[in-house]
Amino acid sequence: MDHANQFETPTTFRLHRGEYLVGFLVSTGLIIANAGDIDWVLAAVLFFYIDVIGYIPGAIAYHRSPDHRIHKGYYIAYNTMHSLLTQSAVVGLWIWLVKPEWALLAIPFHLFGDRGIFGNFLKPFGLPFEPEPNPAFQRLIGSLTPTHKEDAPPAALPRDQRVPRDPSHA
Repeated sequence: MDHANQFETPTTFRLHRGEYLVGFLVSTGLIIANAGDIDWVLAAVLFFYIDVIGYIPGAIAYHRSPDHRIHKGYYIAYNTMHSLLTQSAVVGLWIWLVKPEWALLAIPFHLFGDRGIFGNFLKPFGLPFEPEPNPAFQRLIGSLTPTHKEDAPPAALPRDQRVPRDPSHA
């Protein structure tokens, strides 16, 4: 994936997940190492509030909708609550306004687990709220996957044959 090709192949997706799995393992190790110092009630609240606000309402709406189309607000709630930016701000504010504490590890444990273990990243508006294979994407990935080991990756098009980039998406 790069700025001109904003998708991942199955291999790059697994590698991306692997990076988050490292974060999950580090947060797990810190939780185990400091288990006696963790306020477990607070840790549970911090772990679950992300999904209570960001996932569960959208999942309910999705499963209740006959055509599985739901308001974009559910996507925004999910992406906001599952954002490393948002949750870093929560942790930073907690440390500043309350105190640093090991229970805050529940937040990276949750986010890194979602991405590293389950492969759940932020949700684009153009896809269903719950994972469903997209036929167009499946065709694209199929066209990029070599059918034989000896097949080389496709060569880039010459500059004069490339589709110009939209400067508004730079």
